[in-house]
Amino acid sequence: ALEAYGAAHTLQELLTVKSDDTVGRNRIYEAIVKGEEARPPGLPESFYVLVKEIESLGLSIELRETDGPGHSAPPQIEEPAVEEKEEKTAALDSLIGDLEGLES
Repeated sequence: ALEAYGAAHTLQELLTVKSDDTVGRNRIYEAIVKGEEARPPGLPESFYVLVKEIESLGLSIELRETDGPGHSAPPQIEEPAVEEKEEKTAALDSLIGDLEGLES
């Protein structure tokens, strides 16, 4: 309901700094005490709980940094080493051979 009324910043604050973003809450407190401008909030602890629950289902989660609001950094694709590819190919060939041996 808050988002529908254009209160996105209020909603973000409620979900982060006023919720369970302990690091962000400490940064805000220090900024208020020192009279500095507040930094943007971090991720709430509930997000990390969600990531752990998803990982417990056997799914892999990879968090990536962004270069600003709404703009994600280009993905870094890492090619496996040639030796690693050869090892995996040999292991798969061996497994296929074992499975074919079970048929007879």
